[in-house]
Amino acid sequence: MMNRLATTIILILVTTFAPIVQAERSLPLHVTPATVEAIDKGLKYLVRSQGRDGAWRNEGRYGRYPVAMSALAGMALLMDGNTTTQGRHAPQVDRLTRYLLDSTTSTGLISRGGEDSRPMYGHGFSMLFLSQLYGMSEAPARELALKRMLTRGIELTARSQSRLGGWIYQPTSGGDEGSVTITQVQALRSCRNAGLVVPKDVIDAAMNYLTISMNSDGGIAYRAGTPGPSRAPITAAAVCCWYNGGEYDNPLAARALKYSKEKIGVNDSFGHWWYAHFYFAQALYLEGGADWNTYYPELRERLLRLQNEDGSWPDTTVGPVYATSIALVMLQLPFNQLPIMQR
Repeated sequence: MMNRLATTIILILVTTFAPIVQAERSLPLHVTPATVEAIDKGLKYLVRSQGRDGAWRNEGRYGRYPVAMSALAGMALLMDGNTTTQGRHAPQVDRLTRYLLDSTTSTGLISRGGEDSRPMYGHGFSMLFLSQLYGMSEAPARELALKRMLTRGIELTARSQSRLGGWIYQPTSGGDEGSVTITQVQALRSCRNAGLVVPKDVIDAAMNYLTISMNSDGGIAYRAGTPGPSRAPITAAAVCCWYNGGEYDNPLAARALKYSKEKIGVNDSFGHWWYAHFYFAQALYLEGGADWNTYYPELRERLLRLQNEDGSWPDTTVGPVYATSIALVMLQLPFNQLPIMQR
């Protein structure tokens, strides 16, 4: 009788807990079941907040920026394994893709006109999103449309490059600054990795822009050719540009990463926290090793604490769509879904 009872209890325990144990074992290193729950809640928030036209719009004091916000939300959805035809949120990716295709202007700029006061941000993030999506489409007509759009977008970016090799907020070659330059470089890298033609001289000039923007402390200044203090968020972003190009052993990348590690902390409070960690997380993930193994659990726990009940993450400057998209990108890095974020 006792043997039969013991056997029954064991069967109950195995049936109840084995799936949970197996699920935990199948998760990437440092990703906990609570992390998966937070990711699911965040993705559901994005799904609920997508507009009928396929766009996401912010509610922060910096403006709505529908193209940039939509592309960032799209990156979060791609990292969940969704495409325009596959995945649990494929309908949202499809609507977003249609929205961005419809946002391409006659010049090749991806913008919604008056809604995007600094359109080169949206252009860069859209090029990044669409080039990661390119090739995943199972519809030849959609893939061709993406190729044409990205080709025109590359041409627009090339025409807008300044004499120093950077870019400014508007599609004009008359100026440049670091944060916009980063978006264009990462987008161009992604396009070239996807098999699209990107002029080598454009990328070479852009990488040189980062070189001449570096200060003696290893940090990157806001603008090349203009003396100014190092900016930690832009410095972390620059590291991603070197790494995306396979330049893991570049001494400049090593100096910039060292500076970033000294200046950027998970529990610090400073302006552009989300922007800084968006790139810093990518840089450490691509570097791998002990620093990533320390950083990600700390970041994970802070993000879990910050998440709202509705699944969003708070940000009073740019807005919850921005913060939620970036949080989801960072939390999903260990799943290794996107080529641009793989070593």
